[in-house]
Amino acid sequence: MDFMSADFASQCTTFTFSLNLLCCSVYTCRIALKHIDGESLENDLTKIRAIADYQFGKGVGERLFPTNVHITYSPRTGRIRFVNLAGSRLATLRPTDGLFSLSVTAAKVIAENAAFARCFVTVKTDVSEFIAKGGDVFAVHVVKADPEIRAGDEVIVVDEENRVLAVGKAVLSSIEMKAFKSGEAVKVRHGVNKG
Repeated sequence: MDFMSADFASQCTTFTFSLNLLCCSVYTCRIALKHIDGESLENDLTKIRAIADYQFGKGVGERLFPTNVHITYSPRTGRIRFVNLAGSRLATLRPTDGLFSLSVTAAKVIAENAAFARCFVTVKTDVSEFIAKGGDVFAVHVVKADPEIRAGDEVIVVDEENRVLAVGKAVLSSIEMKAFKSGEAVKVRHGVNKG
């Protein structure tokens, strides 16, 4: 049983180290090639469109993300992080839940091209200036809300003339927004006039 000598154990350790190093190198190359390979980019476009369809309504993904969008990947994980169009950020793919946080630009694209989306909260016109500057939406100001909205959903706030005012996160469900007469309904992240 001489093969179990210290020299053999040393060779096994070296082999294991080399194998781990090779695996890391292959993984790194796979991540790097993912961004170059046209097929992977096409798959990522299909992926972000599917997420948008799930989150905002069927058909929104194709209208929000045309074929010429630029997808930015996390340098640490290699996963999709940002989606830009013509140098302007459309959306951020949140790593915590795999859903999008919209920019005001994306909200305008959805409002103009996908009015059937199920993510709109309509507020009274007299508070539109306050909300456009980044103020939160209160339940008393909500005129209507798409019935699919749940607390925690990404929403687009519009006035009664369907002008985009802000994007943010619903604090209440659509039923609660219409039923309550006080309290915060939407936590606004970006208003169109916030500056």
